[in-house]
Amino acid sequence: MSQPIIISASPHVHSDRTSKKIMYDVVIALVPAFLVSLYVFGINAFIVTAVAVISCLGFEYLIQKYLLKTDVTIGDGSALITGILLAFNLPSGLPIWMIIVGSLVAIGIAKLSFGGLGFNIFNPALVGRVFLLVSFPVQMTMWPTAVENNLSIADGVTGATTLGMIKEGLMFGETMTEISTKIPSTIDLLLGITGGSIGEMSALALLIGGIYLLVRKVISWHIPVTMLVTMAVMTGIFWVINPEQYASPLIHILSGGALLGAFFMATDLVTSPMTKKGMIIFAIGIGVITVVIRLFGAYPEGVSFAILIMNAFVPLINTYFKPRRFGVKIKSKIV
Repeated sequence: MSQPIIISASPHVHSDRTSKKIMYDVVIALVPAFLVSLYVFGINAFIVTAVAVISCLGFEYLIQKYLLKTDVTIGDGSALITGILLAFNLPSGLPIWMIIVGSLVAIGIAKLSFGGLGFNIFNPALVGRVFLLVSFPVQMTMWPTAVENNLSIADGVTGATTLGMIKEGLMFGETMTEISTKIPSTIDLLLGITGGSIGEMSALALLIGGIYLLVRKVISWHIPVTMLVTMAVMTGIFWVINPEQYASPLIHILSGGALLGAFFMATDLVTSPMTKKGMIIFAIGIGVITVVIRLFGAYPEGVSFAILIMNAFVPLINTYFKPRRFGVKIKSKIV
């Protein structure tokens, strides 16, 4: 008797790369930024990250096992990544119970309510972060001062982020020349000696992690490069027109969540477009919205909002920029 023929959906491409391996590559890429956060904020950075990771893993386990009654998937690395990225978007002095609430929103609402990994529309970590920002704006914008508090469990000194100081200074009629004496230097922004969320400290550490992901082919260049170039071009135009009222493109790229968002959140395989053209459109949208919010919005930072807004457009982008179909001939024009 002949062997039965097994039919499965195409394309039939095999690879030893699994979603689990990809997730742990991302974890490795985030290690440099985490080490910098430990130096800058000390034990507090470790506490925030540990609480976010443990609570994300815990909520995924409990919801899948007891509410959804499905297979538990905490071993695939996706909840681990969500916890790390959520922590990287939080100030190091945030109360533990708020971190747990953010984890519940990220896992329970943004991820599992849509069906789990591969089905969520929005980046779960960013949903958790934006929920906390809207719900607890005071606590989410209290930024512990870098280095001075890296040996203390309680953050007693707070200060504004680079983008926050620029926004506040311009509102009070200061020029960029005056503001530049107060904000961190380019070297400080590269090394991470500044205030802000845990994961947006060192531009250099984030670049190292991003390059690692590119070399490992976990991500492609289309989203991060296009997003950063879009931001540089837009902010550069305003800076050239009036350098006393607008910060330089270098400041916008190196400060805030630009690099963290470009390499680690906008490139999320589930919530980003499938095709290269779609990725470019997606990244341009993120860059434009980020700059508009930074320059003209109420918040000094706009990366999180921009990525979530463009996440909503991904199904539409995928509809108009579909992957190339196999086995279809292009009809030639008859002259």
